Amino acid sequence: MKTIVLLAFCALAASAYALEESERVNGENGWYVPKADGSFEWFDMDAAEEWLENQEMMEDRALSTTPVTYYLYTQANPNKGKKITATTKSINASGFNAANPTRFVIHGWTQGYRAGMNKEIRAAWLSHGDVNVIVVDWARARSVDYASSVVAVPKVGKKVAGMINFLVSQYGMSLDNTYVIGHSLGAHVAGYAGKNTNGQVHTIVGLDPALPLFNYNKPAKRLASTDAYYVESIQTNGGTLGFLKPIGKGAFYPNGGEHQPGCPLDVTGACSHGRSTTYYAEAVNIDDFGTIKCGTYQAAVAKDCGSTYSSVRMGADTNAYMVAGEFYVPVNSKAPFGNIN
Repeated sequence: MKTIVLLAFCALAASAYALEESERVNGENGWYVPKADGSFEWFDMDAAEEWLENQEMMEDRALSTTPVTYYLYTQANPNKGKKITATTKSINASGFNAANPTRFVIHGWTQGYRAGMNKEIRAAWLSHGDVNVIVVDWARARSVDYASSVVAVPKVGKKVAGMINFLVSQYGMSLDNTYVIGHSLGAHVAGYAGKNTNGQVHTIVGLDPALPLFNYNKPAKRLASTDAYYVESIQTNGGTLGFLKPIGKGAFYPNGGEHQPGCPLDVTGACSHGRSTTYYAEAVNIDDFGTIKCGTYQAAVAKDCGSTYSSVRMGADTNAYMVAGEFYVPVNSKAPFGNIN
């Protein structure tokens, strides 16, 4: 399946240059799509969306699988995950406790459950006490071509929703104390999970939600602010690998949301893109990211929101009850990245 998708996308690329380079606006009339070697290739929006729609229909009809594996971490096993499945036999033997808060963590393209972001975020949450941290591993994220991973996002999200629904129906897990945290493509997986749960997940945190091949004007096909009771987005590489326009009900723009300090010569955007996960882990750990409320996201990007700090902290556990709008977040170039003790 991956080979077929790659060949089809290469064929699209051969005819994808209708727009002159001077006319291209990433995310508005097409996308610069990342390649495995770190370079980018342009695709006009109409042609790419038609191709994606066809591929998604093929994905639904095909016998190909989209393997999704879950690893549970608790205070009893903070460093070695227990592989679980949506069966009572597996969950009963896993140490899962439905009375405790549950946090699902979903990686992005090219990554897996051993990725550094998973280690940082699970350690941050487990430092708070008894929490079920379930790290999601989706194998199609490791497709050599980004487009194949994008095509798999809806089905992966539905599978994550299936696990959530199972834990709710069979074990009484409370959606009111369940968060889904996703980075890049994983943020959109989280969105699809939220769209498909039987009831509303409390919080989704999108860590620099991926921009290439996702249309801001089609929230049904990306992470959207309505996918949970509260959706927070931490946007660190807007306009390149991540969205610049606000995704969450609470949208946070560290250093203006485009490039991050301490990421020199970040041509591909990978360093700034990855900072969203590091910032979030630190926010969960020590709650040190002060914010400045902005009137518009453009003001946040321009760092033109004044100098008066709000009462809101980026990544704070209380944000669901008090946060809406866009926030500029001053950050440091090295850890600790937050600016308030």
